[in-house]
Amino acid sequence: MERAQASGSISLPTVLAFVDVATDALADAREEVDALNVFPVPDGDTGTNMFLTMSAARDAVREAAQREPEDLAGAIQAFSRGALLGARGNSGVILSQMIGAITHRVLHRDPEERHSRLMAEAIREATDASYAAVGRPVEGTILTVARAASDAALARADREGARAREVCADAADAAHAALERTPAQLQALADAGVVDAGGRGLTVVLDALTTVLTGRRPPRRARGGVIPVPTVPGEDLTADGPAYEVMYLLDADDEQVPALRTRLDALGDSLVVVGGEGLWNVHVHTDDVGAAIEAGIGAGRPHRVRVTHFAEQVARARERVAARDGRAVVAVTAGPGLGRLFEEAGAIVVPGGPGRRPSTGMLLDAITSSGCREVVVLPNDPDSVRVAEIAARTAEAEHDVQVTVIHTETQVQGLAAMAVHEDGRTLHQDVLEMTATARHVRHGAVTVAVKQAITMAGPCEPGQVLGVVAGDFAVVGDDLDDVARDVLERLLAPGGELVTIVVGAEDVDGLGARLASYVEERHPHVDAVVYDGGQDRYHLLLSVE
Repeated sequence: MERAQASGSISLPTVLAFVDVATDALADAREEVDALNVFPVPDGDTGTNMFLTMSAARDAVREAAQREPEDLAGAIQAFSRGALLGARGNSGVILSQMIGAITHRVLHRDPEERHSRLMAEAIREATDASYAAVGRPVEGTILTVARAASDAALARADREGARAREVCADAADAAHAALERTPAQLQALADAGVVDAGGRGLTVVLDALTTVLTGRRPPRRARGGVIPVPTVPGEDLTADGPAYEVMYLLDADDEQVPALRTRLDALGDSLVVVGGEGLWNVHVHTDDVGAAIEAGIGAGRPHRVRVTHFAEQVARARERVAARDGRAVVAVTAGPGLGRLFEEAGAIVVPGGPGRRPSTGMLLDAITSSGCREVVVLPNDPDSVRVAEIAARTAEAEHDVQVTVIHTETQVQGLAAMAVHEDGRTLHQDVLEMTATARHVRHGAVTVAVKQAITMAGPCEPGQVLGVVAGDFAVVGDDLDDVARDVLERLLAPGGELVTIVVGAEDVDGLGARLASYVEERHPHVDAVVYDGGQDRYHLLLSVE
């Protein structure tokens, strides 16, 4: 069958909404899930690994959708492959296998199949695939939670008139109930007084799916018994457990994998091998790194090999924490003048802006090269917020830096936050002050339309002037000064004491200075400052505080 048509009522916007909601939800729950991480190794990174795995899948599906906006099948395949390539740790590899099974089921569905049955069967196949991927399945883990979810999904789908959203809601409810029972099934959890970390991460993903399909966030009762995250991950690693975590991608024929699993199973534990169609992600805990890699060589071509020595990981963490000190602010800037403003205020600048937004690697490099133990990131652009979050979580997981991303969506919000930044406060107090200041800034902009479009203020033609208020096109006109004044008056309507005017690369005959004079004339009790921002596309960026 044609796979692009096999998805029935599943649409690309639904897929994109799910990956966004799931990624954000895992970001929010990351620290909680990390704190639960006591099995199979108490290294405090389950939540981080699941977040980074979903983030990689999200980036892949977003890129595919941008290249081919009409190719649903291609986007779904990219989602699966992105999860497989980006899988991190034991929990991330299992999550990637679940994603792969679900996407395979969706792409190969019967066109006549009810959507509710499709969802239930997809969740069941994800559960079966996760059990099959694990060398020695243990109950009381993410596997148990997944089985409860799939059983509930199938039971709901069997009811007459069942809907997909009901299937997913029942699956999520059953997963939460099963999660609560995990301490009774696994002694390590009972001893620590926690539920399973991977299972908790799975409930976050199922809740995200339910939210997308129903439009409502499932209410969940608060759960106690969570132990705090260790100061240094892995301090409670058992002496008799395997010393190394080995992960690699493997290009190998599918028929080589059963023998590979057998060889690796004899070498250690926490074995997970996932993938298919010639590409596999291999994860194992072992004392014999060489033998684990040789097993991969015997099956095919290992690459992107990552070896973590648990004891050295703890030692390096202590060394890095001891070596790092102080606090830095990393800011994404949209023009050379804005870069100078942020640098003068003490920030580390990462060039960005429309058409040249920074990558995760660029932000990660800025964070880690700061040499500071605490870092605050100002994305200053809505499309850079998630990239900043991924960079932040990666820095925390791999470099032991405490990173907070303040969701500034404009350059002027970032400038306002930077103005109140103080190293002398605690990180929590500093972030609260910077966040509150950024949120209270009323912001706008002035630009020129490059194509015909319909805006909130009506239709516009190429060359017309557009006024932006709080992120929406609110004014359409023919004169730069008139539109700039209109935007300014809207921003000043609730009151204000300070107007900040950031002039773009194309300062038309002193537009910024003329607007500042207008403020002095019409609003004598309001101060106005003008900066040369040098940003492209926007003649003016405006804020009122």
